[in-house]
Amino acid sequence: MITLGLFVSLFLPNDVQAELPHAKSFDLNGQEVELLREKSLQDHTVLQSFAFDYRNQHIYTVQLMAKGYQFSDERRALKGAERASNGDLVLTKLDMAGNKLGYMYLRGFGHGVSIGVEPDGKEVYIWTESDAVANGGKNGWGKRIARFPFMNEETIESNTTIIEKFEFLPNVDHTTVNIDHVHNLLTMRYRQNGEFHFALYHLDDVKRHHFQPIVQMTQPQLGTFQGFVSYGDFLYLLEGNNFGTGDSEKPKGNTYITTIDWKTGKVIDKRWIGIASDLPFREPEGMGIYLPRDKNPNETLLCLGFASTISNANAAKVVNIFGFPLEES
Repeated sequence: MITLGLFVSLFLPNDVQAELPHAKSFDLNGQEVELLREKSLQDHTVLQSFAFDYRNQHIYTVQLMAKGYQFSDERRALKGAERASNGDLVLTKLDMAGNKLGYMYLRGFGHGVSIGVEPDGKEVYIWTESDAVANGGKNGWGKRIARFPFMNEETIESNTTIIEKFEFLPNVDHTTVNIDHVHNLLTMRYRQNGEFHFALYHLDDVKRHHFQPIVQMTQPQLGTFQGFVSYGDFLYLLEGNNFGTGDSEKPKGNTYITTIDWKTGKVIDKRWIGIASDLPFREPEGMGIYLPRDKNPNETLLCLGFASTISNANAAKVVNIFGFPLEES
């Protein structure tokens, strides 16, 4: 890895060295694994994020709802910008080959920057932001975290009683979530007083509504933020833009993954990601940790998504997911 020697603000309420499990880092210079390429989701909007159900070997994705939908309590079909302001999302369930298995509509949840998936008994639970604050033509962002069972072809409101809500902190927004199933940890990203932070928790504590973080840190300065995952004692952050936006130009682009050590708050690596440069539209969107069903660490992948288009002539968006292996010992 390239050591950058940068630090972010770090808060250590507990003995982090003792509580954080050590994990191998991922080889971002290694040969990538193509999991999905140019697969369609429930809507033709841009992918926002994804997460894996390791037990059943499924992928769940979220997008902002497309324009043109009209629910029974709506007087007309809404525009895409109105859906974004409301925080209306569509959740798609896929198998590992990218075949669509089901979907849900989530009304009033948020922007979908990161989600978690938790198999639990016979149910599969989705973790998302919730209680989106409408922004009058701008994107709506959640202010709490929600957990609910996947229910195929159902539409739910963020205030429905089937949803379990978690309010980690008062007066925050842009709340998003990631789950590390190997180490049984949950990460929340949130904004407070205009500044973004990450907090790491034991998943079992959160499910008991006990919100004492293992560690908290302030997000370092990045380009356009596009997703995050945590794995053991490392936090990975994704940034970048579509070709032709900002300083992202073909074929190089400006997609980067930043690696932070939870124990020290030190930014230990920032790696340019040049894969999938042949896509006609290539916007980095979302991160996830792929695990085989038996959680074999030797097959674990750090994954990132790219939204792309079917072709230069067809603007309908499709999803691509690639993974990087763990570094060899």
